[in-house]
Amino acid sequence: MSFKINNTVTWVGKIDWELRTFHGEEYSTNKGSSYNSYLIRDEKTVLIDTVWQPFAKEFVANLKQEIDLNEIDYIIANHSEIDHSGALTELMREIPNTPIYCTKNGAKFLKAHHHKDWNFVEVKTGDTLEIGKNKLIFVEARMLHWPDSMFTYLTGENILFSNDAFGQHYASELMYNNKVDNAELFQEAIKYYANILTPFSPLVIKKIEEVLSLNLPVDMICPGHGIIWKENPLQIVNKYMEWAKNYMENQVTIIYDTMWNSTRKMAEGIAEGLKEENKDIVIKIFNSSKNDKNDIITEVFKSKVVLVGSSTINKGILSSTAAILEMIKGLGFKDKKATAFGSYGWGGESVKIIAEELKKAGFELIDDGIRELWNPDEVALERCNEFGRRIAQQIH
Repeated sequence: MSFKINNTVTWVGKIDWELRTFHGEEYSTNKGSSYNSYLIRDEKTVLIDTVWQPFAKEFVANLKQEIDLNEIDYIIANHSEIDHSGALTELMREIPNTPIYCTKNGAKFLKAHHHKDWNFVEVKTGDTLEIGKNKLIFVEARMLHWPDSMFTYLTGENILFSNDAFGQHYASELMYNNKVDNAELFQEAIKYYANILTPFSPLVIKKIEEVLSLNLPVDMICPGHGIIWKENPLQIVNKYMEWAKNYMENQVTIIYDTMWNSTRKMAEGIAEGLKEENKDIVIKIFNSSKNDKNDIITEVFKSKVVLVGSSTINKGILSSTAAILEMIKGLGFKDKKATAFGSYGWGGESVKIIAEELKKAGFELIDDGIRELWNPDEVALERCNEFGRRIAQQIH
C-alpha cells in the first residue's frame, strides 16, 4: 500500500492493525499503529525511514512497485530504533551503496543494530541536502526520545518529518488528523507523550523553541507513527508545549491492588470523601492488576494528586502496585502530590513502603497515609471518607 500525500511526497509505510504491545510488553497499542516511511520525488529521490523488521520483505516488495530502487538517491534515518530502521538490512541488500543520512549517534546505533558499515553521512542541526526544487534541512532532536533522534524538514512543501515526536500508536487508513476521530487521536497522543516523552519534557520545550526560532513555515507534520497532522498541524506542537510544562488537570487518580477487596473498599471510601469535599475534582480509580498500566500512567500524568494503595503481603506490597510505582519513578513526573493507603492483617508495612517509593519518584507527600486492619467496617470507612476530605482540602 502507498498513499500520495502530494505531488512530491508519497507515504510508503505499513499499517499494523494487529499490534497490541510495543517496546516488548511495556506499552499497550490497543488501536494498532503504523510505521511511517516517506518517499520524496524531486530531481533527487529520497526515502525517509523504513518500517519494523517483521515487515521488511513486504516493505521492499511494495517499494519496488512504487519505484525502481536504484532511483533512490538518498536514505534519511531520522532514528535508529528498529521500528523505523528495521527494513534497512533488507533494503540495503538491493542498493548497498546508497548514502544514509543520520546523526553521528544514528550511525553508531545503526551499526550496533544491523552490524553493517553502510555509507553513512553524518549530519547536525542546520545541515542541508539539495534535492532539486526543494532542499532538506536537518535538525537534531537529541533525547526525543533517543540520543540519535532528528527531524527532517522539506522546504517548498513545508513538511516536517518528525519521527517519534508528535506521533501516536494509532492505526487508520484515513491517514490525516482532520479525517479521524479526534477524541481517539488526542487520547492516543497524550498517552504516547505521558508514557514515552515525559522524562524529556525540558528538552521538548527547548527543541520546539529552537525549531520555531528557525521561522520555517509548517504546512504538515509527518510523524513516524500514526496520523499525519495536515489541518492546523501546529496544534500538536502547542499541545506538546502544554504537556511539557509539568502538565496537570483538576484530577485525582487513585491506584490500588487488593487481595480480598479490603483495599478496594478503602479506595472507594477515600473517593467518596474527596468528592464530598470538592465536587469539581475529577476522580479516577484503577485496579493496577486489572487496568491497562499505560492508561493508568496517562491519568497520573494528568493528575494533581495521586493516591496509591495496596494490601500488605510478605512484609511488602502487591506486585502490580510495585510495578506501577516503578514505572512512575522512571518517568520523573514533576510538581505532583501523593499519599498512600492500604489494608493489612498483622504486619501492615505497605503504606510505609508505598510512601517511600512515591518520595523516591519525586512526589510531594501531603499526608502520612492511612491503613486499616482486616475488612474495613463502617467506622473504618468513615475514616477513609475523612482521609479523602482531608486530601481534597489540600488541592488547589
